[in-house]
This record gives sequence, C-alpha cells and structure tokens, in this order.
Amino acid sequence: MAVSIEDIKKLRAMTGAGLADVKKALTEAEGDFDKAKDLLRERGLAIAAKRSDRETSNGCVLVKKEGNFAAMVAVKCETDFVANGADFIAMVQQILDAAVAAKAQSLDEVKALKIGDQDAAAVVTQRSGITGEKMEIDGYNFIEGENVEVYDHMNKHTLATMVQLNQNNAEAGHKVAMQVAAMKPVALNEESVSQATKDEELKVAIEKTKEEQIARQVNVALKKAGINPAHVDSEDHIESNTKKGWLTEEQAAQAREIIKTEGEKAAANLKDQMIQNIAKGRMAKFFKENCLVDQEFQFSDGDKISVKDWLKAQDKDLAIVAYKRFTLVAD
Repeated sequence: MAVSIEDIKKLRAMTGAGLADVKKALTEAEGDFDKAKDLLRERGLAIAAKRSDRETSNGCVLVKKEGNFAAMVAVKCETDFVANGADFIAMVQQILDAAVAAKAQSLDEVKALKIGDQDAAAVVTQRSGITGEKMEIDGYNFIEGENVEVYDHMNKHTLATMVQLNQNNAEAGHKVAMQVAAMKPVALNEESVSQATKDEELKVAIEKTKEEQIARQVNVALKKAGINPAHVDSEDHIESNTKKGWLTEEQAAQAREIIKTEGEKAAANLKDQMIQNIAKGRMAKFFKENCLVDQEFQFSDGDKISVKDWLKAQDKDLAIVAYKRFTLVAD
C-alpha cells in the first residue's frame, strides 16, 4: 500500500530512522505504526549483531549538572563521522537528561531508562541500525551533593570531568575540573589509591631500581674495558654496531661476557635496604604526580604550587570532596 509523506515524517520523528527505512517499514506494515516500529527495531538489532565484533574507538561523552546531581554518559561508536553527527549527540543528550532526571546510580540503570517507549539500550541499538555502526553505552559516572562543577574539555565531547568541593566556589571548582582533565589523576590523595595499585607500583619501582643498579655496575666494567655502553645496550645494538665496524668481533664477545658475569655479580650483591629506600622515593614521586591534591596545579599565576595548597590560598578551609573523569581518547 502507498504511505503518505505525513506518516513517514511522523514515524521518522518517533524513531529517528532514515526516510527510506521508515517508508519501507510502513509499507511492509501496511500503515500500522506499532508494527513498523517493531520492524525498524528488529532491523537495528540485526545490524548491531553483525557489527558486534567491531571496535568502538570513537563516541561522545556529555556531562550535566541539575540541582544537587551531576552525571556524565559516554556512548561509543566506530567513526568520528558518526560521533560528531547532530543526531548521535542528541541521542546521548537524551540519555544523559534521563539519567540526571532519574538520578541514576549505575550504568545498568542508565541502560534500562525509558527514552520514549524504549529503554536507552534499545535506542542506541536502533541508532546503530540506522548508521550501520556498532554502538554501546560505555560509561557512566555521577556525583550527588552540593558544590559540584562540570567540565566538557574544549566542548569536544570526548573528555569530561566533575569536581565537588566542600564549599561553594564555582571558579575554583571549574579550575580543578580543568586540572583533572589535563593531569588525569589516579586518585584524590595517597590514602585513596587502591592497595592493588600501590602494590603494583611498588613492584615496578623495585624492579626498575634493581635494573638501574645492575646496569650502573655493568657500565663501569664496560668503560674500563674500553667499550662504549651505548653500543652494547642490547643484542640488536651489538650486532648492528659490529656490522657498522663500531665494534670488533672481539669487543662484541667481550661485551657479552662482561654483561653476563658483571650483571650476575651485581644482582647477587644488591643491598635490599638501599633498593627499598630508592623504591620508596619513586613511590613518593608517583603519589605526587598522580594524586590530585598533591599534583602541581596547572592554572595558578606562574608559581609552582600543589592543588591542595592552591585551594588553601583561596580559602583556608577549601578542599576537594570527590572527582570523576571519563575520556574516549587514549591518555
């Protein structure tokens, strides 16, 4: 049967599907709107299933504050062309609006929110069917309470942050939100770094310290033998530098022997207390660079000052309560 342009426009407004898809669905459904919507939904599911193994490396992150509730939602897709499309961004905004209105507490709750007569996950699946790209609601964060500032980095919808202070100071909150975007802290302070992260970082610090101490002693031995350590710092370098004539075959063999014997000797004589002390220093540096309150504040007037101290300079009692960060861009 023939369908009117008015019906096509009406169903397109209801579903967001393309004109050709809407016309085809209405024709097959013989003008039945509910049946046509079901057909569009099924086609979206079929396309989404076919694309399920695709990588979603693009997308849109939006952030919003309303009253004492702030949230951010991320929806991923395959290409920046779709990610930058007005319809895609509008869909993400709809989902975010619903999440903020419902004060959603989890990603699963967001996926189940009603957007019109469908849940949010189904809306994304339907959009996937329209664009032919895999899409997924990938991230959700929220902060509930007073004194929250939100930040969409450069309004590009790829990186968003939220910061809550213990006092009302919008300017300070905005600058700290920018700090979170720029410096990607792993935790608010040392106490809030997970034990798993601390254990892993300490392990890395100890191993790196051991490697450096061994390499230092090996390099001393190489220099005494008249061999440039930079020419023999890997087997590939030894081979390539021998071919270039920078090392003789005898020097290459001597270097391999020194690296083996002096390395084993150095490893056997490492002083545990020294290793622990150096590793402890590395951990202190890790906390300073990765804990928000201890990071060097990037938006002061030229003076080197930590985030914590900059806040105190604004008000002696001003402090950060919480923060959230989400990005689609590899840090």
